Amino acid sequence: MTAPAIWIGFPLAVAALALLIPNERVNAALGGVAAVLLSAIALFIPFDSALLIGPFSVKIASSFQILGRSLVLDPANGALLAILYGLAALWFFGSEAAGVARRLVPLGLGVLALMVASIAVEPFLFAAIFIEIAALVSIPLITPPGQAPGRGVMRFLIYQTLAMPFILFAGWMLEGVESSPGDLALTLQAATMLGMGFAFLLAVFPLYNWMPMLAEEASPFVVGFLFWCLPTITIIFGLGFLDRYAWLRSSPVMADTLQLTGVLMVVTGGIWTAFQRHLGRIMAYAAVVETGYIILALSVQPASNAIQIIFLSLIPRGLGLAIWALSLTLLSRKADSLRFTSVQGLARALPLASLGVVLANFSAAGFPLLAGFPPRLALWEGLAGDSVLTAFWLSIGVLGLLTGAVRSMAVLVMASEYTEWGWGETWVQRIMLGVGILGLFILGVFPQAVRPLLEGLPLIFNRLGQ
Repeated sequence: MTAPAIWIGFPLAVAALALLIPNERVNAALGGVAAVLLSAIALFIPFDSALLIGPFSVKIASSFQILGRSLVLDPANGALLAILYGLAALWFFGSEAAGVARRLVPLGLGVLALMVASIAVEPFLFAAIFIEIAALVSIPLITPPGQAPGRGVMRFLIYQTLAMPFILFAGWMLEGVESSPGDLALTLQAATMLGMGFAFLLAVFPLYNWMPMLAEEASPFVVGFLFWCLPTITIIFGLGFLDRYAWLRSSPVMADTLQLTGVLMVVTGGIWTAFQRHLGRIMAYAAVVETGYIILALSVQPASNAIQIIFLSLIPRGLGLAIWALSLTLLSRKADSLRFTSVQGLARALPLASLGVVLANFSAAGFPLLAGFPPRLALWEGLAGDSVLTAFWLSIGVLGLLTGAVRSMAVLVMASEYTEWGWGETWVQRIMLGVGILGLFILGVFPQAVRPLLEGLPLIFNRLGQ
């Protein structure tokens, strides 16, 4: 038994099975249970060592050979796999409440497995192919049957596809840089190609215009899943480049570029958030800001601190987006659209969903006592001695997110005084939202609760984690 077969092959097999099941509840249960099982195995069963279960001996090998290529998930990846599949379980269990389990479970499992393959494949050049396949699988996920793809879907596919040749060319050039590190022209070209590839993959400013478009065109829940899954694993893939190439890690130009890019994404995303009149677009721009924070964290020195900040943000980001996306889905069912004019006063009909939207927004802004606060505080401490100007611009982005949260809250509670309060959510939806909201507060007040999961994550990287 091999780790790639368990965390890549098995999810793909479950995804194929889920495609044949028309029942929403069964799909949600199948996907959620499979994700929980994969998370538990990654957490409790060690790799490359025999484990006795009664009369049986089980050993999970790290590597798997296929078509002359290797898929490698070593013991250091266990905690990462546990987090990824654990968060995926939240999305799959919540897909029934959102009414999208029939699409999200099979296609979402497929996307997640392919993205895991992108960080496991060796040589790393083939990761770009897995990411492109994941983007293609995402198209039927965000485009319901019988509906023509919108502008956001088309731009998403175009940008993800354009990233592949840049990554492939960059990988080819980096092999040349390793053999002749003194060739400055080749080094600059490779770094430029690599930067362009990740700019398309991570929707770096100004290439994120597809995100708010997509948030208007597709179900908020499936869009939120993509906003969580694709950037999160792409960042892990990108960290592998920094870990592999010393000249990338040590380059002051690289650090300055990452800092400038992160600040631009935080500031522009925050400002756009403040002026939106559509709840889905607000979530999209908040996702841009969170990606900007992660890119900005890469510029923190020493590199070990940067890695810790990035990993500290993994769980709050996934949980916050899941609550936000589910809440928006419930609101969109009650209203014609998620525009302010349509959702005005819905807090009295859907109080828990409205609370989920507001709290997830505040958490993304790093509001105290919520899950997003500890990683934001760690990032601010890491940047404190760097530049007062950087801190000032970051505060502009945070202010924009807070403005979007306050405006959303004001619109949702703006109802006639004669409108009665009620519980428009079903009991399943209340449980999902209640557990998620409680999780936001637990992670905000007791961030050390996830410390056992995060301690071993830096070991994924041989140099950055030291």
